[in-house]
Amino acid sequence: MPYTSLYITPPSFDNLLLASDGDLLTGLHFIGSQKEGEERQEGEVADLPIFRETRRWLDDYFSGHQPDFTPRYKLEKATPFRQEVSEIMCTIPFGGTMTYGEIATQIAQGHGLEKMSAQAVGGAVGWNPICLIVPCHRVMGANGQLTGYGGGINNKIALLRLEGTLSVE
Repeated sequence: MPYTSLYITPPSFDNLLLASDGDLLTGLHFIGSQKEGEERQEGEVADLPIFRETRRWLDDYFSGHQPDFTPRYKLEKATPFRQEVSEIMCTIPFGGTMTYGEIATQIAQGHGLEKMSAQAVGGAVGWNPICLIVPCHRVMGANGQLTGYGGGINNKIALLRLEGTLSVE
């Protein structure tokens, strides 16, 4: 049975919906975002240990620093390619960014390929069901351009500002 919980974010962000299978985190999406609409799981509202763990992680994160632990999660329906892209995203440090092209180059090199499609990487990044913890907001377009974000471009900008990647304008 799926379970859900709401996390109230600081004022600069949309609130978050957490989803779980009862043991592991299976979804983390901004309320009202494209991703939340696509992935919304109806479930029983509950106060599970994984939700408490995730809320503690989110409290640390929204206080402006990288938490020193990671909530237990699973990427349901992840293809090997999506899993590989997610693993690379998890190496992007707090306050850092990487481009779709850089991820594509890293995957190509790891597989002995001449090149890999940055567009394919974009599809895998956009698929990510666990925002923030799997930091898809840190992936940028060519030359560090801000690109779309399934959680909403305003949330992406606010997240990058929180991490010190973008200056406040």
